[in-house]
Amino acid sequence: MTANPAKPLSGEVYYPSPDVIEQARVKDWEALAAFANQDLEGFWAREAEELEWFQKWEKVLDDSNKPFYKWFVGGKVNIAHNCIDRHLKTYRKNKLALIWESEDGKEHRTFSYFALNREVSRMANIIKAMGIQKGDRVTIYMGRVPEIVFAMLACAKIGAIHSVVFGGFSVDALQGRIEDSQSKLVITMDGSYQNGKVVELKRTVDEALKRCPSVENVLVIKRVGHEVPMEAGRDHWYHDLLALPIASGKCPTEVMDAEDPLFILYTSGSTGKPKAILHTHGGYMVGTYTTLKYVFDIKDEDRWWCTADPGWITGHSYLVYGPLLNGATSFMYEGGPTYPYPDRWWQCIERYGITIFYTAPTAIRGLMRFGEAWPAKHDLSSLRLLGSVGEPINPEAWRWFYRVIGKERCPIMDTWWQTETGMFMITPMPVVPLKPGSGTRPFFGQRAEILDEHGNPVKDGEEGYLVLLRPWPSMMRTIYNDPDRYLQQYWSKYPGKYLTGDSARRDEDGYFWIIGRTDDVIKVSGHRLGTAEIESALVSHPAVAEAASIGLPHEIKGQGIHAFVLLRAGYQPSPELGEQLRQHVASHLGPIARPEEIHFMDKLPKTRSGKIMRRVLRARALGLPEGDVSTLEE
Repeated sequence: MTANPAKPLSGEVYYPSPDVIEQARVKDWEALAAFANQDLEGFWAREAEELEWFQKWEKVLDDSNKPFYKWFVGGKVNIAHNCIDRHLKTYRKNKLALIWESEDGKEHRTFSYFALNREVSRMANIIKAMGIQKGDRVTIYMGRVPEIVFAMLACAKIGAIHSVVFGGFSVDALQGRIEDSQSKLVITMDGSYQNGKVVELKRTVDEALKRCPSVENVLVIKRVGHEVPMEAGRDHWYHDLLALPIASGKCPTEVMDAEDPLFILYTSGSTGKPKAILHTHGGYMVGTYTTLKYVFDIKDEDRWWCTADPGWITGHSYLVYGPLLNGATSFMYEGGPTYPYPDRWWQCIERYGITIFYTAPTAIRGLMRFGEAWPAKHDLSSLRLLGSVGEPINPEAWRWFYRVIGKERCPIMDTWWQTETGMFMITPMPVVPLKPGSGTRPFFGQRAEILDEHGNPVKDGEEGYLVLLRPWPSMMRTIYNDPDRYLQQYWSKYPGKYLTGDSARRDEDGYFWIIGRTDDVIKVSGHRLGTAEIESALVSHPAVAEAASIGLPHEIKGQGIHAFVLLRAGYQPSPELGEQLRQHVASHLGPIARPEEIHFMDKLPKTRSGKIMRRVLRARALGLPEGDVSTLEE
């Protein structure tokens, strides 16, 4: 899609400036899309050849045992080799790989690719000395510090499978994940900082390990300096081991098969226990490398900031692996966006000259609440691209992000993908015209469809189930130790098509609009209404900072809409304001969408990656069990 397509696009469209087009790596989106669509394997083979393989693959894609697809069959590789080792042979050896700042802004650490290699090798030597071998599982439960990156890469380097558990999960959530993966080693910290408070990570680990006999050793990184109990023979201070001979010297990078497991990452289902999503060295590497290169047009001189925690897939793919595969300089910040003041992120962008900034709609909406004065205090002119991830971004937040942060010159890459997909699946690129709230078109070589309950494609403009039609390299290979659940969950509703679990619609220009999880679609008197649409309407009201909506049983309509709102500073809850908001939604979306009730809240239940847990609101409203809430913020 070039800057000015032959047929003008419908709706609100933002076309790329000549400047953006001039700088873009891909100037003719349509041509590359056509090549990838015609020759899927050829496209991915070409991308894979830009990376280093110990032995080249015999076959790009093996689909003989669908849906258990295999990529780069026979290829020998290691993702850590491509993230670090290959850069050491080039000028990038002395280039900054990672810049880190502490939550209080008083500590700064930087690592060149050379230094990163040293740190990863030392940690890998220590992990090996603890008896961890290729194929063993290692649970990582840490805060946002450079050592979490070293730990992930060290596992990859020696062929161990890492399982990162977000460093804020409860004892039960951690214990369940360690038990399911049968990890032999846990890597943690004495504690981490979050909004000025200490999160007691080591104590949570101790509690969890009372019921995890598989764990033989615990490696503890000192961060906060609190006294923590250390069990003799099991717990080891990382700084003590670094001083021993076992840590020093080179650590060879293990030769892995392209299909060897790299990591498992647990994602919460609406019901049942969390699913352990399995990704592999070869395909995941090619997928994350390629998507970051094209979508964010990453260049050598860029300073990339993905605000996600490494405990989530966004952190895995686009904070740790993707940037290093591309030889980029990444920035990592320990704390949250509003501590101690709501300009903390804008301060970091100015201080480090961040050029590409990738964050979640929840964070954007949260920062919108504080107004424009905070970002206005800072020079954000280094920015050239913005990005959004985690849930559909409502048009109101999109426009604010574009105008206030990007100063109307930075295109917003609104990416749709999942833990399961490993990489961006529906996404624009800098030269693609943008529509606020739309992820635009599928990535090169991908095809998506929107189906009704019976598997028939719906008309443009109608909502339905989003499915993906073609395999891609970084797709999950299975649910760890549970292939039947993998088939049932993702491939059984529409055989041969991958069910995303999201509902969406496509407009007349072929642009996709993600509505939300299929359990986040409300059916009022036969009309399907997406929670995202209702919430966007509410957030467009000047009083509302954030909103969530759910459907509750209604004796006439089937379901009635109940909305939960957080007000901006300066507004107070009142019956009058509630009525005003009900009318506001009705005027935006039609009378059918008028909420039955507006509930004013102090906070909304969210996962730590920022998604609103609507099913928790629904369960609370109906007095039902809340299900798996291990991913809740608190």
